[in-house]
Amino acid sequence: MIIKIVLAALFVACVLYIHYRGKVRARWSRQLLDHSSFMAPINVIMYLFSKVPTTPFLDPGKELPQLEPLRQNWQVIRDEALALRDAQKIAASSSYNDAGFNSFFRRGWKRFYLKWYGPSHPSAKAMCPKTVALIESIPDVRAAMFAQLPPGSELRPHRDPFAGSLRLHLGLSTPNDDGCYIVVDGVKKSWRDGEWMMFDETYIHHAHNETDQDRVILFCDIARPLRFGLPGLFNRAVASTLLAGGASPNLPGDPTGGVNKAFGGVYKVRLKAKALRERSVVAYQVIKWGLVVAVIAGIWAI
Repeated sequence: MIIKIVLAALFVACVLYIHYRGKVRARWSRQLLDHSSFMAPINVIMYLFSKVPTTPFLDPGKELPQLEPLRQNWQVIRDEALALRDAQKIAASSSYNDAGFNSFFRRGWKRFYLKWYGPSHPSAKAMCPKTVALIESIPDVRAAMFAQLPPGSELRPHRDPFAGSLRLHLGLSTPNDDGCYIVVDGVKKSWRDGEWMMFDETYIHHAHNETDQDRVILFCDIARPLRFGLPGLFNRAVASTLLAGGASPNLPGDPTGGVNKAFGGVYKVRLKAKALRERSVVAYQVIKWGLVVAVIAGIWAI
């Protein structure tokens, strides 16, 4: 019993730290069931052993100079990205096989995967070989895609689940205007062609394109540098299992991770839950919190 109480207290402490570490915070009603709460113990380890600052934004040139070939070759990368855009290959998923970004598609966001916590996508090797070669030459690039934010599109406030990586954005074809911007924990930055930014995606962030021009960037997840070997090994283990499950295809023949293979069925349940909430908010809340209590009780009984 004492061990259970200690573990529960540590878990609660981790959730409290995650909630209060940033200036921008979610409502507690959302925080309690947010993925950042479930991932809190893992992410606290990543922050604790991080070699780089745990601030919302970082300087990629200073903290991770091995990424410099990406910026030096941004025009090469841009040309391949724009060819894909013009061919309408940078696109939203046509089915429920991209759990991590499914909600973004409704807001106009589009993507073309280069790799996702595993080998490069065959479609990317065929269609943008120069960019893939650059990415594969830098082992710390765990995931990469071309991401398009059309005029009038937005990404609402959210945060990503895993602190074992850092998010890199390299501007390829942008409005070069402050009306196309991202806000990370209350700090606003805008994209520019050939310029990059790096941020901690576990802070709450949102993005907007309020201009009349497209925004196309190279979007990468970079392995967070950690002190000591064991945290680094743990980081790689989580990335190669949990995060790799989020792989989503551009075309047939590309990998689909286990999470996305199951997502179609899970989303059907979510749609039924939404329908119930529209009919009766009270019934929805009773069932939702009843399930939460049942899960907690089941874990406590183990």
